[in-house]
Amino acid sequence: MQQFDFFMPARILFGAGRLAELARVQLPGSRALVVTTSGGAMRRTGILERVTGLLAENGISAVLFERAQPNPILATVTEGATLARDEGCDFVLGLGGGSAIDTAKAIAVAAVNEGDYWEYAGGAPTRTASRALPIVAVTTTAGTGTEADPWTVITKPETGEKLGFGCDYTFPVLSIVDPELMTSVPEKLTAYQGFDALFHATEGVLNRRASVMSDLYALKSIELLWEALPRAVRDGSDAEARAQVALANTLSGFVESVSGCTSGHAFEHPISAFYPEIPHGAGLLMMAPAYYRYFARACPEQCAAMARVIGRPAQSAEEGANRFVEALLELMERCGVADESFQKYGVPQEALERLADNCWQNFQGLLAEDRVSLTKEDVRRIYRAAFERA
Repeated sequence: MQQFDFFMPARILFGAGRLAELARVQLPGSRALVVTTSGGAMRRTGILERVTGLLAENGISAVLFERAQPNPILATVTEGATLARDEGCDFVLGLGGGSAIDTAKAIAVAAVNEGDYWEYAGGAPTRTASRALPIVAVTTTAGTGTEADPWTVITKPETGEKLGFGCDYTFPVLSIVDPELMTSVPEKLTAYQGFDALFHATEGVLNRRASVMSDLYALKSIELLWEALPRAVRDGSDAEARAQVALANTLSGFVESVSGCTSGHAFEHPISAFYPEIPHGAGLLMMAPAYYRYFARACPEQCAAMARVIGRPAQSAEEGANRFVEALLELMERCGVADESFQKYGVPQEALERLADNCWQNFQGLLAEDRVSLTKEDVRRIYRAAFERA
């Protein structure tokens, strides 16, 4: 049997109503930097007030940092780390979606290590993080799985770099996954986030390091999302659908801790780095048809395995792989996101070369996770196919 490593130290409180336990669960400090998004969504929904109130009940003081962007940037991490040090915060709490929790993770590293965060997490890191502030994650969306993995993705706009970083210290020590916090997420955002979770799982199956352990989580995540995501998109108040999507998302975080993403995310990261107005999930969706058509041919057995768990078995791997791609396109239609394209966001065809170059230069780590090796020309070809919607 194939060898694998499994390290997932986060304590996860999953289920409706679990946020209330923030008032009595043991926390890793006494003064929290609460990191959330800059748009004020956590204030408008009352979730921020609830969280700070529960922390106060638990004897924890809170310093607010409402500066995280949908695609977090390095300057925000630096600002948050400075605030954490100045205010004497001894742990970080990320509240919101993946962007808020990713920002919190990066701040946790930058606050207690010398130098600039990019020296630890950039494309050519020159330092190794020796520790981080403890991290608590309270997720209000179901998309990134960041509550169950060590990864954080930060952009340096000056260079167009959007890079992932993670180490043992950036696993949350505690994550609260309460589906009741997700009912107000709008329809389109629910779809974008759900497909991000789905692609974490599908890429985990395609990853060359996939094992019986990672497939255990990935295939269940895929099964749950295929059934529940269209329902959650159609009716955000469907409690059971929200819970199933939330569980699928957390399982996809486990996948990222055991196998991980592949070139699928490498293709998207340059898109939202150069065009930050494009949601990460939308970028993945605009690449998905071309990307999965390519890998259905390259990895038919793995794609056929995914087809089987969604009820599309076939007599041959090649037929099963084609059925998986057909089902994926149908799922995009059912969730109202089949129209995601470069043209929708005004990205010109001449930008493809720049995107391909950035992908090739900055994401060799993700490209190396593929079962088959892409050439630079393959990367260009897949971008072109996505643009042409072929």
